[in-house]
Amino acid sequence: MEFSIKSGSPEKQRSACVVVGVFDHRKLSFAGEVIDHAAQGYLADILRRGDMDGKPGATLLLHNVPGLLCDRVLLVGLGKEREFRDKNYRDAVRAAIKALSDTGVGEAALYLSEIPVKKRDLGWNVEQAVLVAEETLYRFDQMKSKPEESKRTLRRLTLAVSRRGELPTGEAAALRGQAIAAGMKLAKDLGNLPGNVCTPGHLAAQAEEMAKTHGFAVEVLDQAAIEKLGMGSFLSVARGSDEPPRFIVLRHQGGEKGQKPVVLVGKGITFDSGGISLKPGADMDEMKYDMCGAASVLGTFRALAELKLPLNVVGLIPTCENMPNGRANKPGDVVTSMSGQTIEILNTDAEGRLILCDALTYAERFEPACVVDIATLTGACVIALGHVTSGLLANDDALARELLHAGEVANDRCWQLPLFDEYEEQLKSNFADMANIGGRPAGTITAAAFLGKFTKKYDWAHLDIAGTAWKSGKEKGSTGRPVPLLVHFLVKRAEG
Repeated sequence: MEFSIKSGSPEKQRSACVVVGVFDHRKLSFAGEVIDHAAQGYLADILRRGDMDGKPGATLLLHNVPGLLCDRVLLVGLGKEREFRDKNYRDAVRAAIKALSDTGVGEAALYLSEIPVKKRDLGWNVEQAVLVAEETLYRFDQMKSKPEESKRTLRRLTLAVSRRGELPTGEAAALRGQAIAAGMKLAKDLGNLPGNVCTPGHLAAQAEEMAKTHGFAVEVLDQAAIEKLGMGSFLSVARGSDEPPRFIVLRHQGGEKGQKPVVLVGKGITFDSGGISLKPGADMDEMKYDMCGAASVLGTFRALAELKLPLNVVGLIPTCENMPNGRANKPGDVVTSMSGQTIEILNTDAEGRLILCDALTYAERFEPACVVDIATLTGACVIALGHVTSGLLANDDALARELLHAGEVANDRCWQLPLFDEYEEQLKSNFADMANIGGRPAGTITAAAFLGKFTKKYDWAHLDIAGTAWKSGKEKGSTGRPVPLLVHFLVKRAEG
């Protein structure tokens, strides 16, 4: 969809539809009041009759409003003005986009972007409007033989700003929003593909295609190259599948030569059966989403292509399937990681950390400014934080604060959990340097503590996105998170 930023009075907009808000108790937003004045109280009369009460998410489409140049006016309920915050704003934009899409309107001017949101600025309003619009219109029908025919799609959305002096801020925010939306769409599409299509080879092909299109450097290591590196932990997971593993290395060289890169590491288990420690059959289809960490790295690079950030960024993606065959890991097996440390595998379903640990060791060669890994790692994180917030653990508090702030600005929040040395006690093994699980207590933390044993040489943070990478139920599908968080983190880094 096309987006533009415009200042100007709503009653003078030559548009198929102008969108304005109505607060609780039938109070019009400022743009609504301007339109009502031009229409000689037409909107106020409708509100007095009770056709629209301002409840959140309510919409009312009006045709041929007198005194205006636009064809239609869409009223959107905003709820209580004193309680108008992030979620209320996003919900209002979503309701507006759905209503516009249902009516088949091809273009519209959205004046909700002018409405003040508590603790947010104009740039946030514009960026979120772009993201919500793209999210609302997103469809995944690539695997259907006959995709459902939709009504004429909303093609162009003009986002209003109050003053001409705000145009540069609005335009920059819209461009950032479009870049993030493009990255989220790629991440969603990859996550939603079935495991028989989105294989390790498919992820590698996507990385190579993106590198060719956008000028990234790319290297895809096959099984022989991975073996040569000594990634025994990673390869032990891949052994159980007929699909060969891949190790993907992407590089965005936007910074000065010699600038230490930010390294992003994404877990790429394209299907996770649990291996010999087989998962229950119910909902196992959702284990195609176990590569959403990898998808978020590729999505972030897609956004980097649009933003052209003056920053060096490396993406590392270890990718394979976790399947149970005669060569698969068995509980009690001991494997040797690239770092030389040995690991007793007590549960083959704790495989994500086994592929990540070798990638984290590989990251050392870049002498990174910092490393952030992203993984659908633990069910324990879902229990702790639900489906709203990603888990964050780090060996450097300053890096953790950067990510927390980026998540807050992006409306893609994370929450920091402790990573005290005492948690490593749960990973002790009688037969190897460590075990790959630490029991049920503090499962998210002990998983990060395991990864921390391979990150002693640089600043590192871990994002557990098990609860936020996809939705279950009626709206099942990939969310594209945490691409917004990662992009804002990199934007801030690029600004210095």
